Amino acid sequence: MQLPKVEMSIFETILARRSVRSYLAKMVDKDTVSALLEAAVRAPTAIHQEPWAFVIIQDREVLHDLSDRAKPIFIAEARQSNAILTDDTLDVFDNPDFNIFYDANTLILICGNTTTPFVSADCWLAAENLILAACAMGLGTCIISSALSALNTSEVKVHLHIPNEFSVIVPIIVGYPNDEIAPTVRKNPVVFANIAAP
Repeated sequence: MQLPKVEMSIFETILARRSVRSYLAKMVDKDTVSALLEAAVRAPTAIHQEPWAFVIIQDREVLHDLSDRAKPIFIAEARQSNAILTDDTLDVFDNPDFNIFYDANTLILICGNTTTPFVSADCWLAAENLILAACAMGLGTCIISSALSALNTSEVKVHLHIPNEFSVIVPIIVGYPNDEIAPTVRKNPVVFANIAAP
């Protein structure tokens, strides 16, 4: 597979990464998706199980349907768990015109075999690789955790051909950013101890 050429160092890519919530209509092509998956499976694993598998969705009707399924589930769970969410946030999810995938035309689901140990950690490491590769290629990404419960219902898993022993661990939208995203401020690292030899 021909991998894309990128101009950023890995550290520049880490600093440049943003969560993107506005996308152009331009479709992410199959070669680009393949390159992202290649980056994902190069992630470190806890015990070399490589428990991941992927679902690629680029059908706008399917994405719209998944969004409509996910919103009421997310609202109900947020209210039941007393999650720290404002009424304004929940109102957004209650809006029939709101698309939780922000009209991105590609959704990549990183699924994990739940019969293996450390599956969640391994899949999140794969997600980080994919996200950084996308950033280096000029693409935007955003993790859509609000879709997780809906994506893991039996009905949706059957529709998406996800086997019983797998769960969706990380849903990531991918696309071409509609505009440049301003950098966000992050807290300085909190260091509890720095223990050096005397």
